[in-house]
Amino acid sequence: MKIANSVALVTGANRGIGRHFARQLLERGAAKVYATARNPDLVDVPGVEVLRLDITDPATVAAAATAARDVTLLVNNAGLITGENLVTGDPAAIKLEMDTHFYGTLDVIRAFAPVLATNGGGAILNVLSSMSWVSYDRATAYSAAKAAQWSLTNGIRVELAGQGTLVAGLHLGPTDTDMTAGLDMPKNDPADVVRAALDGIEAGRIEVLADEGVVALKAALSADPSALYPQVVGI
Repeated sequence: MKIANSVALVTGANRGIGRHFARQLLERGAAKVYATARNPDLVDVPGVEVLRLDITDPATVAAAATAARDVTLLVNNAGLITGENLVTGDPAAIKLEMDTHFYGTLDVIRAFAPVLATNGGGAILNVLSSMSWVSYDRATAYSAAKAAQWSLTNGIRVELAGQGTLVAGLHLGPTDTDMTAGLDMPKNDPADVVRAALDGIEAGRIEVLADEGVVALKAALSADPSALYPQVVGI
């Protein structure tokens, strides 16, 4: 998958990582970049083609797939975090997490998979998280939804292999975007994360680990779970 001369569509391109994707795709020579957002007026990247797309609204998903029939690279970046826990949190917020990260991503993929097939296969990149693999208090709903999105990524990779579509997952730790603005901790530069992701796509990789913390976390998954959740030991 080459970025140069590709036609890309990025969800959630009005800010954060999505905005960096739109910029870097153009810098790498993409022939066209569809930058989408729930509110298209917020997209301010010069040179993109703006579309309205709310991944939780099937009507806008279908309209975007009809309008962008030339897409060869789909970047599923749109997401949110409610800060809710699973046991005590607001059920509506928990459902919104799953509707966004799992069902919303799935709806976009189902709409664009035939488009990619028609255009030679292309690629799909799903923006996942280190929290696909580990849960933290006050964000367990987000972790559950991201874990579901990770499993979705693995599933569609198998299903779309026959049409020649590369399906890649991007895992990243805390990154300096609006979503993490209230967190006082070291953060990735979003430009570096996007650069690593696009390098991975061009190299044909199905998984991109954007930082050393994610590399270490993946390695830790083979250990006893108590290593990741010391707070539950001895209960």
